[in-house]
Amino acid sequence: MTAGWIGAAVLAVLVGLAAISVIGNGLTGSEARPLSAAEVADELARQQASVVASAVPSASAGTGTRPPASPSTTAGTRTLPTRGGTVVGRCAGSRPEIVSMSPKQGFELHERDRGPQDGEAEGEFRGLADNHDRVKFDVVCAAGRPGLVLDRED
Repeated sequence: MTAGWIGAAVLAVLVGLAAISVIGNGLTGSEARPLSAAEVADELARQQASVVASAVPSASAGTGTRPPASPSTTAGTRTLPTRGGTVVGRCAGSRPEIVSMSPKQGFELHERDRGPQDGEAEGEFRGLADNHDRVKFDVVCAAGRPGLVLDRED
């Protein structure tokens, strides 16, 4: 009778170890490995593109409307992308104005002169990892539409 109990205990342990091995392979397989920085950046770019694509209204048949082109324009403002982040600009007459600035991941807002009081609207994003990684720009108005001029000295 003791041999039966020992046999059952050994069998239970072996079944348990086999189950843990099968479950462990599923938990620690290649799908659960940490992502590299490049993979994270790619996934964020894909998700951001997906969000932007879903936010752009589709063209309605027969209405003659179409989605806005990039950079996007809404009620006199314009969304202007840079490698360091996104700038929303507008023109107050012929004077440029920065409405908002949103840094991309890995950058921070360093400087912003909103305008339009002095006729200049300029800003700068700086890299978090490297303080010398800078994206400087001016918002300008041409024919009443805001545009972006990047500072090429960086």
